[in-house]
Amino acid sequence: MRTALLQSSGRPGSVADNLKVLDAAAERAAAAGARLLVTPELFLTGYAIGDGIGRLAEPADGDFADAVADLAGRHGLAVGYGYPERDGGAVFNSAQLISADGTRLANYRKTHLFGCFERDHFTPGEQPVVQAELDGLTVGMMICYDVEFPENVRAHALAGTDLLLVPTAQMHPYQFVAESVVPVRAFENQMYVAYVNRVGPEGEFEFVGLSALAGPDGVARTRAGRDEELLLADVDPAFLARSREANPYLLDRRPGLYGLLG
Repeated sequence: MRTALLQSSGRPGSVADNLKVLDAAAERAAAAGARLLVTPELFLTGYAIGDGIGRLAEPADGDFADAVADLAGRHGLAVGYGYPERDGGAVFNSAQLISADGTRLANYRKTHLFGCFERDHFTPGEQPVVQAELDGLTVGMMICYDVEFPENVRAHALAGTDLLLVPTAQMHPYQFVAESVVPVRAFENQMYVAYVNRVGPEGEFEFVGLSALAGPDGVARTRAGRDEELLLADVDPAFLARSREANPYLLDRRPGLYGLLG
């Protein structure tokens, strides 16, 4: 399955402008044969927009979802995107996956909030494994800091995730996560990981880019630099099956020894 990664911070604070950026990227990705397009964390609104997070937050089935479903249908590809989700009085840092026919397939709420900024504006999610079926693959979702917890990704591996989508707002000086941690997560859990970052200055943050699609062999199939970019790479189920046979980490586990991991 050809997968497109949109490395961009869009236009922070303007949902309308970000939908235009997403629409243009979807058109380019579809023309290149992509079946899935993934955006960074909080792409539809921007990340460092302060109280704008709460003002712009919408329900999972709100106008954001309708707009993304429309462009997904027009371009014939699935879209995974980051946005602030309002549910009653709570706001979550969320990511949603919408199919090429406009169906809402999965909605994930970030479980591990990073730093005072996120803890001040968001409620943490409580469901670590959220999955959907897409083109014969089991697609899982998490957001940025979540992937830095090995237990989180291992839970996805045990649940059968083939491709893990990780919308991200990875900032300086933590670029080693993009460069080293993400490929290791893909290898140790025998899955593909699509890590899609924001880029450039935004508020007090400097996002480092370096988006990648890492394979189960720990090798990045594609890797962005520090500028806005649309990446394309293939997720190969046959290669994944061969890799899992050659690297049987999940079969060789001894859960009885791990009781201290509470």
